[in-house]
Amino acid sequence: MASRKVILETSRLLLCRLRPGDMPLLSRIVQDDSVMYAYEGALSDPMMHEWMDRQIRHYDEWGFGQWGMWLKDSNEMIGLCGITMQEYENSVVPEIGYLLAHKWWHQGYAFEAARACREYGFKLLGFTSMYSIIREGNTSSERLAERNGMKPVGTKIIHYRGVDMNHTVFRVDCDFELK
Repeated sequence: MASRKVILETSRLLLCRLRPGDMPLLSRIVQDDSVMYAYEGALSDPMMHEWMDRQIRHYDEWGFGQWGMWLKDSNEMIGLCGITMQEYENSVVPEIGYLLAHKWWHQGYAFEAARACREYGFKLLGFTSMYSIIREGNTSSERLAERNGMKPVGTKIIHYRGVDMNHTVFRVDCDFELK
């Protein structure tokens, strides 16, 4: 793991910058229909490469983005979690997003990573509010956002893959004074 740029560490996870060499590992996640159901199915190879290029641009532009989620004990990439900037109500807001390989669902990893991203966004990046924008019907992600202290504050329609998708916008405000 020494060659990876570790951004965040939790008790069980390392969140690391993605690299082009991570594409085979990433493909096992974003090319799985069961994982990508909220996005109208798995990503094609060109879509996956475009997504990876966008993450690398986000790292360069903002200093953060979606990071690979690695198990500390086995060095296995099990998902993605991070912070991206998303449009909402004529503004650009920091969003905590997460994707987890299906075999790792319901074990607390996504929450552990999302909580770490929330603290990172407040304490290190100085955000006063953070968001998660979740497709309607994705109840697992909605519950995770609520466990992360977020409350629904609005809705948004996202047009993706020829479909208008209703999303609920969740937000949490910083509850401590930043130094």
